[in-house]
Amino acid sequence: MFGNFEFNMDYVETMVKNYSYLKKGLALVLNGTTYKSENGLLDLIKDSISETPLYEPIHLVGEDVEVVLTHGNSYGENIASFVNGQNTRDGGTHLAAFREAIAKTLKEFYKKNYAPEDCRQGIIGAISIQIQEPNFEGQTKTKLGSTYMWEKEKTDENGKKILNPDGSIEIDRGPTIRSFVNDFIARNLDNYLRIHKDIVPIIENKIKESQAEREEISGIQKKTRERNKKANVYNRKLRDCRFHYGDKLPKGKEDFGELTSIFITEGDSASGTITKVRKAEYQAVFSLRGKPINCYKESHKKVAENEELNLLISALGVEDDLDNLRYNNIIVATDADDDGMHIRMLVLTFFMKYYPDLIRRGHVHILQTPLFRVANKKERRYCYSIEEKEAAVKEMKTTVQITRFKGLGEISSDEFVDFIGENMRLDLVKLSDEESIADIMEFYMGDNTIDRQNFIRANLRSEEELEDVNI
Repeated sequence: MFGNFEFNMDYVETMVKNYSYLKKGLALVLNGTTYKSENGLLDLIKDSISETPLYEPIHLVGEDVEVVLTHGNSYGENIASFVNGQNTRDGGTHLAAFREAIAKTLKEFYKKNYAPEDCRQGIIGAISIQIQEPNFEGQTKTKLGSTYMWEKEKTDENGKKILNPDGSIEIDRGPTIRSFVNDFIARNLDNYLRIHKDIVPIIENKIKESQAEREEISGIQKKTRERNKKANVYNRKLRDCRFHYGDKLPKGKEDFGELTSIFITEGDSASGTITKVRKAEYQAVFSLRGKPINCYKESHKKVAENEELNLLISALGVEDDLDNLRYNNIIVATDADDDGMHIRMLVLTFFMKYYPDLIRRGHVHILQTPLFRVANKKERRYCYSIEEKEAAVKEMKTTVQITRFKGLGEISSDEFVDFIGENMRLDLVKLSDEESIADIMEFYMGDNTIDRQNFIRANLRSEEELEDVNI
């Protein structure tokens, strides 16, 4: 009745772990394994951190709020957020307030006008709040949209609703989430720093290092953008769409925000095919020129000087932060050959190192395109693996013609429209808070170790293997 469905046990395990962190002392058992936390969010950070923090995590607990934070040497911000036990993967008003409060409190404590992004660079933390009747936004309901800690209808001593002069029901509201979180952080973080004086210079040194790096990188990026603008490179790389993620959409097109996508392709041939058949209202195309640089091995300065990656950052709208992300779906669309796989890994390495939250929030995908077309006089099927091809040949029975697609450019626009429409197959790129980004990048993009060679032999099909398939 329900088809061949099964639980995603990685997701279930992460959910159970989070519940144990959010309810100190509660023991949860999953498949014989017990999950129990005695220190709340402090255990979450200590269990999931993939690097040695610059100082012991700061753990602050109050009524309806719990936070933990420290700094590391990784790039960007890594902050988990929860509301009433639910993991708000896409953040929301509580996360925005937390980020604002950290920067504001540190600036006031040091009595220096540090930039907020420098105060938060390398931060590792988590926030959990409890509010009444939260309002979650987005298709996946993983972003908090509530403004107030609580809202309820006012009633008199007899329980009758109190009306405003215009006839509407009078609403009794609590403090805003922003003011609640800001006040809590300002008071408690300031007190913590005054007591634990040993970490005060450590945090300030980190802020100063981030400031110096940001100013250097900003200058490089500015020169690169000016050079690109003069050369009019931007218009050649991006075929934009009409509507974007976060836009105020006209009536009847409210769903377009979730559908907004940008296809990152290799070369003009593939991008030309996709451009012809895309839905121009919400599908954009960005064309790479060959292989991007390996961001894992290059310095931040070298990455900032790279013309192509600067254009990609600009196209995505994430120069400053993720709040202005222009597309809900970032789709890496490369050929299913060795070169295509390598380009795919290079693009994912860039996102993983500099924009891991794009992956954590479910924005990054891999486009699956067919390897074979199996056709007879009555029908044609597109197969994404050797196994699917063999099954199609067996089921279609009559004499069939088999075509092997070696690249996106070989697929006609008439056929390609099906692969990026309603039947589009996407593989979500996943990265949990527990996974070490440094370890993942070292394994896949570092030195060519025996372990990686064995992994490749065991898991990847080569072009030669596909060429040997009987068609």
